[in-house]
Amino acid sequence: MIRQNYKLAFVFPGQGSQSVGMLSELAAAYPEVKQLFERASDVLDKNLWAIVTEDPEDELNQTHNTQPAMLAAGVAVWEIWCKYSEIRPGWMAGHSLGEYTALVCSEAISFEDGIKLVSERGRLMQEAVPAGQGAMAAILGLEDHQVVKVCADTAETEVVSAVNFNAPSQVVIAGNVAAVERAMVAAKEAGAKRTVKLPVSVPSHCALMASAAEKLDKYLQNTAIDIPEMTLIHNVDVASHNAPEVIRNALKEQLYKPVRWSDSIRFMHDQGVTCFVECGPGKVLIGLNKRIAKNAEHMALYDPETLSKVLEQLND
Repeated sequence: MIRQNYKLAFVFPGQGSQSVGMLSELAAAYPEVKQLFERASDVLDKNLWAIVTEDPEDELNQTHNTQPAMLAAGVAVWEIWCKYSEIRPGWMAGHSLGEYTALVCSEAISFEDGIKLVSERGRLMQEAVPAGQGAMAAILGLEDHQVVKVCADTAETEVVSAVNFNAPSQVVIAGNVAAVERAMVAAKEAGAKRTVKLPVSVPSHCALMASAAEKLDKYLQNTAIDIPEMTLIHNVDVASHNAPEVIRNALKEQLYKPVRWSDSIRFMHDQGVTCFVECGPGKVLIGLNKRIAKNAEHMALYDPETLSKVLEQLND
């Protein structure tokens, strides 16, 4: 019998958690992984599993490939969890692209529609800012308001803004290359411990994505959206929504507005969530979440070993 645990949240990673060979161990043990990637490949008319396991890393890191690959990976892990456990989280959230994975796993969007959406999302994002013209960088060691001010002071006639409020003292900025580089220098002068340019092909969640958001909206309007089965917290407003039009608008705005990840984890924790499970490749979110909700339990779920561990812990 399915049991929903309102002290449990499943969270889904976005771009940056991908790696060549991801989920290979899980796929060797559970045929569901490759079956789901085959469904995604049929939708896209290209071999997504080969891109994940065989192709050069730069091919996987192209955003139009990364996005469907990460969504398929997250959904595959979720489906395996659902097959072997009766426990369902009361809460869900996804970091940036991971929000689409959460919507699919909460049965608000079908898997095939989700794959189509994120593939278009990646294509539109890349078209909006050609490779080499945009950049993103992580700023470590400054308060949120300091990073916001640094961006405002260094933008000049270009775009640079704080776009991912990931954890205390960890904020990602995005915009035009030169403006991001100016902000990185200013952040160091303001006392940042480190500034790290990120290996991404598009500057997500900033004003440069506004045109892509308008085009994505046309696809969103033609996508069927249902009420999520779990309480799903959106990046842009740290709120849950049931109305399809409101969900569509949240996804549109997410493309050019900041990801409020710290606020999202803090909100769920304040509502009684005591355990966060990162569902999908890597452990990026665990590192962030531990710093946001320090007295909660944090687990990752991405291979047979972690699956056994989480099953054992949560099924007791």
